[in-house]
Amino acid sequence: MQYKKINNLLGWLCFAIASVTYILTLEPSVSFWDCGEFISCAYRLQVAHQPGYPLFAMLGKMFSLLSLGDNTKVPYFTNMGSAIASGATIMFLFWTITAIAKKMLANKPGEAQDDSKTILIMGAGLVGALAFTFTDTFWFSAVETIVFALSSLCTAIVFWAILKWDAHADEAGADKWIIFIAYIIGLSIGIHLLNLLTIPAIAMVYYFRRSKNINVTGAVGTFFIGVLILVLVQYGIRGYTIQIAAYFDLFFVNSLGTGFWSGAFVFFFLIVAAIVGGIYYSIKYKKPLLNLALLCIAFVYFGYSSFAYIPIRATANPDLNNSHPDNAFTLYGYLNRIQYGENPLLFGQYFDAKVIDQTEGNTLYRKGKTSYENAGKKTNYVYDHTTFLPRMYSSEGQDPQFYHQWLQIPDGQAPTFTDNMKWMFSWQIYQMYVRYFLWNYVGRYNDADGQQSTAALDGNWTSGILDGGKHLPKSVVGGGTPIPGQGLQLGYAYTPLYALPFIIGLLGAIYHFQRKKRDALVVLLLFFFTGLAIVFYVNQPSIQPRERDYSYVGSFYAFAIWIGLGVIAIAELIRFKLNAKTAGILATVICLFLAPVLMASKEWKSHDRSTKMTPHDMAYNYLISCPPNAILFTYGDNDTYSLWYDQEVEGIRPDVRIVNLSLFTGDWYIRQMQGKMNASEPLPITMPYDKYKEGVRDVIYFDDKKIPGSVEVKDVFDFISSDDKSTQVQYQSGESGNYLPTKNFKITINADDVLKNHVITPEQKDKLATVMEWKYTSNYITKENLAMLDILAHNNWKRPICFTTTIGNENLIGLQPYLYKEGFAYHLIPFKPDTSTHDQLGKTNSLVMYNNMMNKFKYGNFKTAKYLDHESTTMFYPVMITTFLDLTQGLIKDGHPDLALKALHKYDEVMPDINPGLEVADRKIFMGQTAYTLNDPTLGDKLLSSVDNYIVDQLDYNYSILQGKSGELSYRDIQYGVSFINGMLSITNESHRTALSKKLSDQLKDYESKFGSVLQRQQQ
Repeated sequence: MQYKKINNLLGWLCFAIASVTYILTLEPSVSFWDCGEFISCAYRLQVAHQPGYPLFAMLGKMFSLLSLGDNTKVPYFTNMGSAIASGATIMFLFWTITAIAKKMLANKPGEAQDDSKTILIMGAGLVGALAFTFTDTFWFSAVETIVFALSSLCTAIVFWAILKWDAHADEAGADKWIIFIAYIIGLSIGIHLLNLLTIPAIAMVYYFRRSKNINVTGAVGTFFIGVLILVLVQYGIRGYTIQIAAYFDLFFVNSLGTGFWSGAFVFFFLIVAAIVGGIYYSIKYKKPLLNLALLCIAFVYFGYSSFAYIPIRATANPDLNNSHPDNAFTLYGYLNRIQYGENPLLFGQYFDAKVIDQTEGNTLYRKGKTSYENAGKKTNYVYDHTTFLPRMYSSEGQDPQFYHQWLQIPDGQAPTFTDNMKWMFSWQIYQMYVRYFLWNYVGRYNDADGQQSTAALDGNWTSGILDGGKHLPKSVVGGGTPIPGQGLQLGYAYTPLYALPFIIGLLGAIYHFQRKKRDALVVLLLFFFTGLAIVFYVNQPSIQPRERDYSYVGSFYAFAIWIGLGVIAIAELIRFKLNAKTAGILATVICLFLAPVLMASKEWKSHDRSTKMTPHDMAYNYLISCPPNAILFTYGDNDTYSLWYDQEVEGIRPDVRIVNLSLFTGDWYIRQMQGKMNASEPLPITMPYDKYKEGVRDVIYFDDKKIPGSVEVKDVFDFISSDDKSTQVQYQSGESGNYLPTKNFKITINADDVLKNHVITPEQKDKLATVMEWKYTSNYITKENLAMLDILAHNNWKRPICFTTTIGNENLIGLQPYLYKEGFAYHLIPFKPDTSTHDQLGKTNSLVMYNNMMNKFKYGNFKTAKYLDHESTTMFYPVMITTFLDLTQGLIKDGHPDLALKALHKYDEVMPDINPGLEVADRKIFMGQTAYTLNDPTLGDKLLSSVDNYIVDQLDYNYSILQGKSGELSYRDIQYGVSFINGMLSITNESHRTALSKKLSDQLKDYESKFGSVLQRQQQ
């Protein structure tokens, strides 16, 4: 059979294997993080968060149509879009590896391709492509609606295309491949920017193929030209095109009186005219290199034109319309993620730096009714403690504390440049890149977050080779008796790969550099720019909300090329005893088993999401917890994006208005909330746009005027939103601004309004307060707080006000005494404050909550799912157990012990028996104690035995470390573990559970003896 036909068939075979794998393991509904937003924006062609993903949204819309009107199937088919794109990525990876392998094993001119080399080339392609198929990071993105699957496809296509050009560069018309690459790069901007990082490697391929005098100086120069082209596309074409268009628009709109976008269109016309004129000039005067460059620029712009989607859809005012980029200035800020701030790159401050001066930067503009308005100046800060290459620069939240902790810098000691470099190498490079790389090709302990420690098991890499002698806990490696009816098993995310894929790849890389240094350098550049270069550029400040391994998938892709070439290296090693054909077959078979087969067998159980419904059902429970027509305040990604999906795609509870407080800081979002959305009426925000637009009341500071007593929220709001100069303070700059004169707020309660709007039942009227008083908790008011106060002042109890139970305390502005759980939402109810309750956020409106949780909530496959991701187990499982606990305690307090016991049985029925950490174990102990109190000793024994098994597992592991085996001793696990056993012993003694009490007593004596020195040290 011809080489070309075999190559094509096996490439498609790789596509089939990968696509089937991903489709079989697809998440059937929405996933956590950005997926809910992406599905919603694709389904209804809306505007996602910065910097925009227009082509991704349009392609997602195409796949969503396969649902044929069944909206519950929309995410399945958009997820399938990622699966098929990922399968195609594997196919192009196969063809990339075979192209590189063929070039490395190239015959002399005129010599026929023999079968042994064909076998070796195809074996390399199969091993490398299928190994990457089953890598942890790539597989994770391949089964959900996320941009990284399509972005990887773009990377695979452009790298394959430059190799196609390389193979045909001497033929007429070969440069069409370069233009094709430019077009794909332009298109990829509408998906994700990672694909741009292939440009330096592409430039080197071009240099090595076309240059007649290859030398170090030329190679270095070409490298910098490649970087320059990358900068040109990233900042010139993608960024400055819109920025310059915005200033053209400013002149045309404000000076010439034309409509918005008129000046931008003139500038776009000038770009087109310049490119067309340049192409005509290059043809007429026969300048082929200029012609190629201009055609590439033109085709990058053709691909980039997908961003016309953003202002078009923004102008249509869809429900999800992030930043509302309907004008050139807002679009520029949107594309450049101005909302997220800037990280210093080459020069900047240390985290302990103090601001010693500030200067005015560029003028900021906002869209007015008929012209652009001045929104103030950008402020640039001057710091007293700066450095070259700042890596430790963030003073936000707990970041400074983490820097001190990670590098063991004593309190009060200023960081040095040496500390700065240690941080870069130990945390940014090793912990947040190398660790991820090793996950994929060496192995991994579990899927827990491991950002904060290089030595702990959670989130760390492992080959598995030495794990047998470490007495690792069953919670990590598995073991124990499977529980009938429970899908999730211990150790499901333990994936030791024995470093075999890594070793094969290392052999392949060494062999590649020995045989084809230039080609190996190209792969190395791809590996570097899609890996360490991102680390350097992004400059992550400190602990991230989630692991960021998906950012470096291009680097892992490049290494898979070397895994493929490792087949050839191994064949060469065994060839001295076997003929070439047999050596090729044997090397291929060996490597298939040592890489893709091994990886598939280990990784499958931690990537099979086919039975997981947690994100969908948790979002449903948030919405269903709300009374009719409620306003639901959210904050984070995972208590917002899935809710958007449930509401925007499936139409669940369209009467609830979801308000994300992290977006409520934007004037555009407040303005959107003043309009109707789905079945939700406009929010009761009375401020006209001019009172809160950008640059107006961005922050209002507290200035205590010693006002006695509490002040009505409406009066406070009127004062801080007044334009009357007598209500404002004048600053040294001469400008005036509002101030907050008191933090003591109140709302006088009209009982008739509360009852008429069904906030409470008539039976609860005696619990109603006459006035609701609280203390505002911040020293300033930002736009989201201002809008909240507007709502509180003017709602008059017409619409229920709710907060998600996962929201941060700082977002509750001191309202905790009046917040009552009704499921996954706190409901603002003006009951008399319950001063006897220590945990104000544990209060419940128990009967309403009971009805929601017992009759309305969905628990999906939480108990029976084969796989639960990190968010399901460490975020929502603790939320579920806490919610059930609060319900039972509320029912007992309100005199319904029978219902409380039913609630405990419901928990046992729908939730898996897992212990993700000590916090969950502590809550389970309390739940077991409650079961004993409610006269259900069987359930109490079950819950305490579950905790006991977990604690013993952790203590035994720590004792093995104490005896001198490798690992990091966890003093916290030891102290709390022994304490928990002691607590369970007291509970079982009080409940007369003799057998369990005896077992716990023996354990307590044993561990107090084993850890006596450790416990004594902790007490000192």
